[in-house]
Amino acid sequence: MTRFLLQRRRSDPGIDDYSKLYQWSIEHPQEFWPEVWRFCAIRSSRPWDEVVVDFDRMPGASWFPGARLNFAQNLLSRRDEHPALIFRDEAGRREEWSYRRLGQETRGLASALEACGVGPGDRVAGYMPNRPETVAAMLAASCLGAVWSSCSPDFGVKGVLDRFGQIRPKVLFAAPGYSWNGRPVDCLEKTRRVLEAIESIERTVIVPFGGERPPQIGGLRNACLYSEFLAQSEDEGDGPESLFRQLPFDHPLYILYSSGTTGLPKCMVHSAGGTLIQHLKELVLHCDLRSQDRIFYFTTCGWMMWNWLVSSLAVGATVVLYDGSPFPPEREAILYDVATQENVRIFGVSAKYIALSQKKGLRPRESHDLAPLDSVLSTGSPLAPESFDYVYRDIKPDVRLSSISGGTDLISCFALGNPIAPVHRGELQTAGLGMKVEVWDEQGRPLPVGAKGELVCSAPFPSMPIGFWNDPKGDKYRKAYFERFPGVWRHGDWVERTARGGFVIHGRSDATLNPGGVRIGTAEIYRPVEQMEEVLEGLVVGQEWEDDVRIVLFLRLAREVRLDRALRSKIADRIRFSASPHHVPKRIVQVADIPRTISGKISELAVRNVIHGRPVTNVDALANPESLELFRELPELAQ
Repeated sequence: MTRFLLQRRRSDPGIDDYSKLYQWSIEHPQEFWPEVWRFCAIRSSRPWDEVVVDFDRMPGASWFPGARLNFAQNLLSRRDEHPALIFRDEAGRREEWSYRRLGQETRGLASALEACGVGPGDRVAGYMPNRPETVAAMLAASCLGAVWSSCSPDFGVKGVLDRFGQIRPKVLFAAPGYSWNGRPVDCLEKTRRVLEAIESIERTVIVPFGGERPPQIGGLRNACLYSEFLAQSEDEGDGPESLFRQLPFDHPLYILYSSGTTGLPKCMVHSAGGTLIQHLKELVLHCDLRSQDRIFYFTTCGWMMWNWLVSSLAVGATVVLYDGSPFPPEREAILYDVATQENVRIFGVSAKYIALSQKKGLRPRESHDLAPLDSVLSTGSPLAPESFDYVYRDIKPDVRLSSISGGTDLISCFALGNPIAPVHRGELQTAGLGMKVEVWDEQGRPLPVGAKGELVCSAPFPSMPIGFWNDPKGDKYRKAYFERFPGVWRHGDWVERTARGGFVIHGRSDATLNPGGVRIGTAEIYRPVEQMEEVLEGLVVGQEWEDDVRIVLFLRLAREVRLDRALRSKIADRIRFSASPHHVPKRIVQVADIPRTISGKISELAVRNVIHGRPVTNVDALANPESLELFRELPELAQ
């Protein structure tokens, strides 16, 4: 970041700190984004004709027209024996792929896919764990200009069909099974049912883990083993460069999905060039990733952080992959084991993981040698101030803790870390360079520092979706982000900007509470409650009651803890002290489980529908749909 700032300063001496660099980036996008392109050494076979066309249209702006590039070629520019991928799982297995091997495997798969008739615009899908073969399959598809889409193997059949059934892939990569919490899980029957329902799949590639006994796949339509598929390749040696199809900047690369709790998941199509330049900006500048580094993020192939993590290959760094439970039996510190043993410099997890690490009493600072660790990243939900304390007290006192926030919608971040600025407790450090992020009130007026409102982005950026699948006129796309404020991206987060230029996220704006006309973000209640040792997790909703809204807090408590009068009073006092009397719930209810989406996020909207007797339109988007019955017709909510 310093080098980028100093480089810019040669042309503009007035840019002498980050705030001025950021201001320049949003005021001069036609200069900023090409500078990122050059600084991050993006490879292309043809330069752009213009930086951006129709910048005043949102959506509708077109970035770098005329440029030709290939996403996979940028991730595979390194071809030596340096580690590209290190795979670890909860059973202790380890596998290392060099850049040379990853390139050879990718080119072999690309040649085999081409022999199957896969070309630009065709869809290739992965129903796969987080393994090196998954990365190679994605890169092989993007070599040819095909579009990659993936679901993790914990998705049920209906969840997969709701996604892949819409995009109709031509080839499916699938694993025969995976392990979770020390238990093997078979996936072949689920794959068979997916194949029965999606007739577009012409070839299925089953990918057993190395050393496993080959599974029986005779009952799967048009299926072969991964080794057999590779043997079909006509590629030799490093393979011809011609496999890297040179395509427009906005050629489709990925299809990602919304959670799907309010209907069929939205299929968001992201471009190769937009994804590449945005990820490199975030990884190189905001995360300070270098080619000698090792980077880890705990994720599955069904979350956008997998796509983000894999882009680290374009820097020439080593990506550490992990598959399995973050807290397997008798190895609750396994992610810190991986960080120590693999010399991880950038370590990424969810905010929930950090909170659970604290509750489990993990103190990696005392039990692990984390000397190489430089940065801890957190996303998925707001990171509580107490979690900041935990990281600096019990993980490492001199790391950079970067709470980051964005989404599947933009396959990147609106708010990130800043390596050349202080970290402040409870705050996301900064808006991303080139992202014109603002906080608006309900009438669309910018709010001052310290006021809470809607997070919006009021200017185009390269990683906006190029559209939704099966939305030819763009109606679903516009409705998702631009209906509330025409021409401005409304993200759906309820936030405030701080005096230091950072952000505090108070929850989703569609889940904000409004008791007595006071808007309250759900995170303001979660933060004090989930720090209590008696509480494992909570879920808060607004219940319509007597022409107003009252706050209802559902709690999953630690084993053998019961919600008695004393605990209710303790919880109320904690919320009152940490937030305000307005935040104290009118009803606090103990439940045995809390519904989560397949990607692990609690589903406030589903519970809100249940307690009001409304249908939940897509329970298949939930990992534990049976938990919804725990909220139906509760006597505590009838009085």
